[in-house]
Amino acid sequence: MLLLIQYTLIFTSVLMLVALGGCFSEHSGVINIGLEGIMVFGALGGALVMRYLPAGTSSFVMVVASIIAAMGVGILYSLLLAVAAINFKADQTLVGTAMNLLGTAAATVIVKAINTAADASNPSSEIMYIEAKKSFIIAEGTEFSWFMILALILLIASYVILYKTKFGLRLMACGEHPQAADSVGINVYRMRYAGVMISGLLGGLGGLVYITAGVSAWKFENGVAGFGFLALAVMIFGGWKPQRIALAALLFGLFRSLSNVYTGFNFLKNLNLPSTVYNMLPYIISLVVLAFLSKSSAAPKAEGIPYDKGSR
Repeated sequence: MLLLIQYTLIFTSVLMLVALGGCFSEHSGVINIGLEGIMVFGALGGALVMRYLPAGTSSFVMVVASIIAAMGVGILYSLLLAVAAINFKADQTLVGTAMNLLGTAAATVIVKAINTAADASNPSSEIMYIEAKKSFIIAEGTEFSWFMILALILLIASYVILYKTKFGLRLMACGEHPQAADSVGINVYRMRYAGVMISGLLGGLGGLVYITAGVSAWKFENGVAGFGFLALAVMIFGGWKPQRIALAALLFGLFRSLSNVYTGFNFLKNLNLPSTVYNMLPYIISLVVLAFLSKSSAAPKAEGIPYDKGSR
């Protein structure tokens, strides 16, 4: 049971962070389908820091440096979407899809190039950071990490920013009626850039949390196993509201964790279902949720619509 709780909290943290990132982007009016690719690049930034920081680096420095790197790389990668969607008014869905394809491929090439330079006989897609990963653990022998606390803090911060600050209210105005927002002096382009960059920050952090959850180094050619798309489902299920996103992430995280720990529960083992069924559960639930909520979802009205300052 403890293992189930640990994995549920880990996966909940990942899904919640990435879904909150998508929430900020869509509230600004930009659909961010590229969360998967952002997660991969954020994970890459954090993993490289964990690999190259010298041995003996304090846990505090290791944690802070890795988090900053993951967030920074996530922001930089999200700018591809921002420039294409905001400046060039490109189709946001196509740009996001391209970012997902590019993210895993580019990260794999970069990691293999690094490993080849270090050892030509080992061009793997892994970055060794397992010893450094111990810095994130709160209590030895468990999977409870500081990321869980950070995810909770960022959840509260997201709610406050969106609903209690001038910035958040302006951001949401740009996703609902950008022309009206512009008419009262709000810079719609700047707010949309801010929304996309926040999604990059949270998505990159979510990628780092994801790869540090396992007991071995992550192979970047595997990407993040569809967690970016699951996060989009969590965001929609949560109605683009931080508090509901947290509950949706907890539900999806529970089902995702079952694939890791189902052998420890006799009533699940007695069902004699193959492990692939448990791996499929969160994705099946995603399809069911989206099928029922797609028509009634209260998405920001102007999401996905390029803003033209000259139109009214």
